Amino acid sequence: MAYVAVSGGKEAIEESIKLLDFYKSGTEKDVDVEAIENKLSLLVDRVMSEAGLYSKTYAALALKQCEGSLEEAVFLLRAYRSTLTRNYYTKTVNTDEMRIVRRISAAFKDIAGGQILGATYDYTHRLINFDIEKENPADLRRNIQNALLAQIPEDIIPCPRVSGGLKEERLIDSYDKDDGRPHDVTVNTLSFPANRSARLQTLSRADTGFISGLAYSALRGFGQVHPTVGELRCGYVELCVPYLLDEHESIYIGEILITEVECFNQTDDKDQLKLTVGYGAVFGRNENKAISMAVIDRELDVGGPYPTQNEEFVLMHGDSLEMNGFISHLKLPHYVTFQSKLDAVRKTRKAGKEKGE
Repeated sequence: MAYVAVSGGKEAIEESIKLLDFYKSGTEKDVDVEAIENKLSLLVDRVMSEAGLYSKTYAALALKQCEGSLEEAVFLLRAYRSTLTRNYYTKTVNTDEMRIVRRISAAFKDIAGGQILGATYDYTHRLINFDIEKENPADLRRNIQNALLAQIPEDIIPCPRVSGGLKEERLIDSYDKDDGRPHDVTVNTLSFPANRSARLQTLSRADTGFISGLAYSALRGFGQVHPTVGELRCGYVELCVPYLLDEHESIYIGEILITEVECFNQTDDKDQLKLTVGYGAVFGRNENKAISMAVIDRELDVGGPYPTQNEEFVLMHGDSLEMNGFISHLKLPHYVTFQSKLDAVRKTRKAGKEKGE
């Protein structure tokens, strides 16, 4: 389907695309990619997460190209991702060794390694700071860099997991270790029932709003869950690939920023004296999505009559690209199908009049 028959065809479409520049031409000032990458980092992180490609620069470029449209930026980044060759598979990341920049627990006041508040809007007053209009970005960067560099510790000590002690006491569930290759949802078709790796990958790439809404519905009663955030940690993890001449050796290729969450909850089995665990991990700083992912992970494990417990419903409808694409297709011509609906209504009304109804 297309607008070719009624709107002037190819020329009309080309002119429509040109008009996009009109909405970008409202000012002579420009927002460069570096500014988007660093000033709108939470938005950039969300695009990377839903696109499944960790590249702050390309995510910022996609946002600039599409006027900040989140779903369009995800589309652009996924399309670019599909053109890239995959030369290596990284080794499994050990998040126990995360270089933490933020770490909290709602389950315990005192945890080994301490609570690290880090950067968060949770404690702000939510009042617009009008002084930002007069802010000098060069001075801000210089002052912050000087202040933080003076506080960097010499040694970075990994923090033990909050769940570690509970597992030792057998107070919470733990999944059996699986050394098999994860199911890659970007290469293989998602089938049901989905294994755990496919489920977590799909949730990690799902639309943040969709996953958050589902988690909220579970908390509000459309599910059997009210979890406690056992640990939320945000930090940098190292990526390594196997050394070609010795698979037991690794080559460090860089690090990425992730948010990881473990949520604890009571089990539905009253005879099982343990707590259950839900898990979430996403690119960048996106705490609400990681928490929501952990909530839904647990709901899918339990199963049940609610939408949040229906694996096919959750995993098939949260993809940002497919969701927005299918809704967007409603703008395309549906002349034939709509006329058939009108004809059916007219025939029914005519038949009713003939019967004197």
